[in-house]
Amino acid sequence: MKQINAILAIILLVVLAGCEESKQSNDELIIVDVSKSYPKKELVLQDFMDVEYLALETSDEFLTQGLVQDVGKEYLLVKNRNRDGDIFIFDRKTGKGLRKINRQGQGAEEYAGINGIILDESNDEIFVMSPGNKILVYDLYGEFKRCLNLDREVSSVFDYDKSDLIGYDMSDYHNKGKDRGKSYHVIISKQDGSITREIFIPFKTINTPIVTGDGGFVANYSYQIRLSHGKCTLLDTSADTLYNYVPDGTLTPFIVRTPSVHTMQPEVFLYTGIYTDRYYFMETVKNVFNFEKGNGFYADVLMYDKEEKVIYQVTVHNGDYAEKRSVAMTAKSINHDIEGATTLNAPRLVEIYKKGQLKDGPLKEIASKLDEEDNPVIMLVKQKSL
Repeated sequence: MKQINAILAIILLVVLAGCEESKQSNDELIIVDVSKSYPKKELVLQDFMDVEYLALETSDEFLTQGLVQDVGKEYLLVKNRNRDGDIFIFDRKTGKGLRKINRQGQGAEEYAGINGIILDESNDEIFVMSPGNKILVYDLYGEFKRCLNLDREVSSVFDYDKSDLIGYDMSDYHNKGKDRGKSYHVIISKQDGSITREIFIPFKTINTPIVTGDGGFVANYSYQIRLSHGKCTLLDTSADTLYNYVPDGTLTPFIVRTPSVHTMQPEVFLYTGIYTDRYYFMETVKNVFNFEKGNGFYADVLMYDKEEKVIYQVTVHNGDYAEKRSVAMTAKSINHDIEGATTLNAPRLVEIYKKGQLKDGPLKEIASKLDEEDNPVIMLVKQKSL
């Protein structure tokens, strides 16, 4: 009874705090019990999202494994998984290869590796996240412009506006059980890497998805920032509330999880996925790991149906396949326009096509022209056009 009263008190405080904001949105506050089992439901992706397929041009110069880094209105950026330092720029509309950049090295104007790439079409620049808390800035032809030396261990970085990036400081992962000492969501200057704004998500004690054992630890690194359907949602695994964030600095409570993450053992963490006018996708991850078997962090995908006001455990299938193939609804978002990007390897697509496992449509048409040695096809997921 005391625990229930404590939870209700937390929810009431969150609601009252939101009501005090003059810019409180009309969005409904969603309550998610992460300890509960929900009824199952299946959906077809194309029924509520637009799906686009882009075949990347294949040539001797443009051979890539097609790991998508960012997508703009004019350009699509990909890299390889083998850490060779190559950055490929393709035409967003046609898939034609435009240029290949490689500035990997140990020099002052070079990146030691690629931890992520952010495209800034408003300034015709790309930001390459390098080990050592550095971001190297180049123009779209690979010419060096400047180096941002960060004083934070930042990840999940997105283009925020013409002057800034937004990112998450991962240093809290190494301080589980300690009291917080700073903000972890930050706005970063594109010019010099300085922190132009700190965003404080309310919580006291750090609680991160880490399991210790066998003399070491395993961490479940996920995304603490979600750009979806015009929203910028910020979360911290140490907090019980997920917030929508707007440029004037206002935090609006969006989702409240119960029980509190600080009362569960093992913990169940809550992450966000794609939002639409009707559906809000989320993921629960159980903080367990079997070191002997090498598996754990078991996840369930949840979906809140705004019309029915019901939460489901959901599986979403790609309707362009004849057989059921699930689609990740909680993978990293790309930007406010592209909700997700998936790499479809050519050999597998050719095999599926030959087996007659593709329905009539754009993917089948592309697959019919593919060779097993071709570059991947990129699947882009977007909000339904009005």
